[in-house]
Amino acid sequence: MTIGEVMAILSPDFPEVSVSKIRFLEEQGLVEPGRTAAGYRKFSSDDVDRLRYVLAAQRDHYLPLKVIRENLQALDRGLEPSEQPGSAPRVPEIALAPPVAGAGRFDGHAANLRLTRTELLRESGVEAALLDALEGYGVLSPAPGGPWYDGEALEVLRAAAALAAHGIEARHLRMFRTAADREVALAEQVAAPLQRLGQRSSGESADRADQVAREIAAACLRLHTALVAGALGRSGR
Repeated sequence: MTIGEVMAILSPDFPEVSVSKIRFLEEQGLVEPGRTAAGYRKFSSDDVDRLRYVLAAQRDHYLPLKVIRENLQALDRGLEPSEQPGSAPRVPEIALAPPVAGAGRFDGHAANLRLTRTELLRESGVEAALLDALEGYGVLSPAPGGPWYDGEALEVLRAAAALAAHGIEARHLRMFRTAADREVALAEQVAAPLQRLGQRSSGESADRADQVAREIAAACLRLHTALVAGALGRSGR
């Protein structure tokens, strides 16, 4: 969208908005629209949502730009800004779910969450020694391109802490990482031909490859659950 089109969208809710206001917010780094080859601004729907948040925060809560910037940074990391300026942002509740066909990678905010090491330890309530051990055995690692940890890392750490309470150490959990990697490799092996076809043609085959990978992953999880349940049942537990 052009800056004029953005104005038309925002004006009904924010009559005081102006072109100069939007350019000022851009100069402050609160929104970063793309540019055409000729240098004209092009705004995405995410840019408009970001501007709407900034304008509402100024109008309804009288927040200074410094606080708004901090809140935006928190939102960019999948966190919930604190209602009290200066307080740490909150980590939302996340719910990992089997990646069933037709659904996203995970339900909740797990994939979008970006936590620092300090935040990860605080939210999980575990000692740094357990995190170090899990990383040492390759069970858990920062997100690609990180120093960030995602919501999946938080759930892994919480589960590891629960197992540690029963005397199960980080070194015992390596087999879970190995099994998960093998299941992913199996799913990717089956989906790879569709992925290559999608790269040469339309995106339809690529979408089908993602769906196939999710279906295989969901079937692997069902198989694992059934095998464990069956083994426990045979042992009388």
